[in-house]
Amino acid sequence: MEEILYSKIEGEGGKPMIVLHGYFGMSDNWNTFGKQMVEKGYEMHLLDLRNHGRSFHSDAWSYEVMVQDVIRYMDHYNITEAIVLGHSMGGKVAMHLATKFPNRVEKLIVADIAPRAYAPHHQDILEALNAVDFSQKPSRKEVDDRISTYINDVGTKQFLLKSLYWKEPDQLAFRFNLEVFNKDEQVVGEGIAEDARYDKPTLFIRGGASKYIQEKDEASIALHFPQAVIDTIPNAGHWLHAENPKLFFEKVLDFLS
Repeated sequence: MEEILYSKIEGEGGKPMIVLHGYFGMSDNWNTFGKQMVEKGYEMHLLDLRNHGRSFHSDAWSYEVMVQDVIRYMDHYNITEAIVLGHSMGGKVAMHLATKFPNRVEKLIVADIAPRAYAPHHQDILEALNAVDFSQKPSRKEVDDRISTYINDVGTKQFLLKSLYWKEPDQLAFRFNLEVFNKDEQVVGEGIAEDARYDKPTLFIRGGASKYIQEKDEASIALHFPQAVIDTIPNAGHWLHAENPKLFFEKVLDFLS
C-alpha cells in the first residue's frame, strides 16, 4: 500500500487548490493563506511533501517521486484538476507537475523560484541543523541557542524551529528527514527539463529583495510557460508570503479572478 501525503483540508466542496511548501517547510507555513482562500470559496489542500512535516520519510528523494506523490494524493481525494501553488522547492514540484500532467493543473502559481537549476546554497542551514545533538536531549531553548550560533536571521531560524517537536515526552526531534537532505543536497536545486512546457495561465510571484527570480530568468519562464505573468512584491525576500501576506493574497486573488 503506497502512502498518501499528510494534508490539511479546509473549505470542502469549493474549487480545489493545492499548496506545496518549500524546503525544510510544512503545511503549517500556509495556515493563514489557506483560511483566507477558504473564505473566497476554495477547497484548500495544504500538503506536507515527503520527508517534511507529518508526511512519511523515504530514502527516495527527487522531484519525480514528489510529483508522483501529488498525483497519488489527487487520485486518492478524487481531484481531477486543481489550481496548484508552490513556493521555492514546492514551486519546482508544481512546475514539474504542471509540465508533466498539464491536464491535472488548471492554473499554476509559483512563488519565488525559477525553472533553472540552482547551485547548492543551503549549507549554512544544514550545518546549523546538523550541529544539534538530540542524543543529549536538549531543551527547545538549547536547540534555539545552538542554531543561533550559525544563523543570524531571525525569520529563517523561526521557520526552521517550526519543525521541532516532542517525539517522546523528553525527546525533541525535527519533523523533516535531515539524513536524506544531507545525502542528496543537490536534489532541491535541480531545474526542469529543457523541453518542459505548460501552456495554461501561470503566475510567478517574486520578492523584490530576493535573488531567486532574476531578469535573466524571464526568457526561460516565457519559454516553459508561454502564458506566464511575472509579478513582484516590493521589499519582500524569499519568504514573500510571510513577509507581506496581504499583498501576496491580493496578487493570487487578482490572478485567479
